[in-house]
Amino acid sequence: MADEQKDKHLEALNQELITLIRHGSLDKKHGGLDRSSYTLLHHLSIHDKVGVKALAEQFGLDTSTISRQTSVLEAKNYVERVPDPQDGRSSYFQLTTLGAQTFAEARDIRLARYGEIFGDWSTEDCGLFSGLLARLNRTLQQK
Repeated sequence: MADEQKDKHLEALNQELITLIRHGSLDKKHGGLDRSSYTLLHHLSIHDKVGVKALAEQFGLDTSTISRQTSVLEAKNYVERVPDPQDGRSSYFQLTTLGAQTFAEARDIRLARYGEIFGDWSTEDCGLFSGLLARLNRTLQQK
């Protein structure tokens, strides 16, 4: 009986995650950055200089995909390539001033949107939900 109940919960989780991903994919109009650009800029805002291989590993993508995505950001002057002083064949990406500003604006718009979405949630519920999402993300990262 417990397995049957867990299966029902897993099916409900599946449905809710699908809905969450669908709604989250519509956020380009909320900050002007598509999901991959926002995610890469967010990562670079935290980690300063990051190479293509490290980005590919972090996001579980191949280096050609990351190269295409960073090329788009580079063309928009959101990121710049910085040569690796220890290996002239390698380079890192880092945010430009424009990239940091664009990311900050998009983040602020998103945070304001989340403030509206979670406006009637208690502080405790927001903390619990955030903690459970963090736990889910840690588990997914380990798999």
